[in-house]
Formats: sequence, structure tokens, C-alpha cells
Amino acid sequence: MKTQFGQTAELNGALQHTTKIQFCTAQLALKWAHCSVCADFLSQWYTNVLSASGFTGKLKDAGHGIAYMANELIENAVKFRAGGDVDIQAGLAGNVFVLEIGNWIADATSRSFQGLLEEITNGDPGDLLIERIEANAAGHSNGSGLGLLTLMNDYGAKIAWRFEKKEIAADGPVHLTTTAQLNLE
Repeated sequence: MKTQFGQTAELNGALQHTTKIQFCTAQLALKWAHCSVCADFLSQWYTNVLSASGFTGKLKDAGHGIAYMANELIENAVKFRAGGDVDIQAGLAGNVFVLEIGNWIADATSRSFQGLLEEITNGDPGDLLIERIEANAAGHSNGSGLGLLTLMNDYGAKIAWRFEKKEIAADGPVHLTTTAQLNLE
């Protein structure tokens, strides 16, 4: 069974300069530092690729956007995973940075997250961001989605989530694939 939220543009095989990283959790006790190191690596790698390809935008802004998006989405994958590896693939489609992350999450986490995504994908990201900031300031912050809303509102990121139930057991783990696109110009 598949469930999808959000939307990203079809790239039709246009992804270039692909990088694949896998956090093999059997051999690595994942920590927050792994997320930021990976995000910084992707930022530096792709700003170097952009620079070499004659990118006309601001490299510093592009690098910051890549790092923020990668860190936010990788942290979410690590924080909410229910065991297993975290697969990360990144690349460029012209001046669009594309990031895809796959990980396993618990069924209960999947249901809760899908409820949040229903709100995020059907509402206005700017209005929801302000609403969530106010709720957090008042001490009402449970899975607010602030990072995702910031990516969508402030960075113009297009994000999609695909949930795939692989096991017949009703409460078995769910595979989550998060795909995000960030226009760098």
C-alpha cells in the first residue's frame, strides 16, 4: 500500500552529479553530528560542482540552502527512524538541487506524520509557519513541522513524501521516502 503527500516536478532522468550516501546503522550509532556533517559535505560538494559548471547565482546562498535542507531532512530521518539504514541520494537537475531520503518508521509514527502532512500540504506554508511559531512560543509544540514549513515557505522547497507498507502485519514498519527539490537561482 502506498500513500503520497506533496508534489515535486518530474525530472525525467535529468539528475546529474549524483551522490549516494548510506548510514549503515548496524555499524554506526547514529548521532546528530552525522546529520550536520553529511549536510555540510553535500553543500560543499554541490557548490563546487555549481562553481565549476558556470552557475550564475550566488554560491553562498545556494550552499546555505542545500545545507539547511539536507540537515533538516536527514535529521528527521534519523530522529524518527525505526531501525534500519538511512539512504540518501542527492543530485542536480540544472540549477535544482534534488535530495531523496529513505528510511523505516514505526506504523504509529507514520500515522501521526501523515496527519501533520495532511495539514502542511493542504494549507498555506506561510500562514502555518506563523501559527506554529506562535504555538511553540506558547509551549504547545508537538511535532509542529517548523523545519518543513521553513523549507517550503522561506526556501521555496518542493517536498513530497511516499509511505509504503511492505509487511502484511497491521502494525509493521513503514518505508518513508522523502523527496525534496530546491531551486538554487
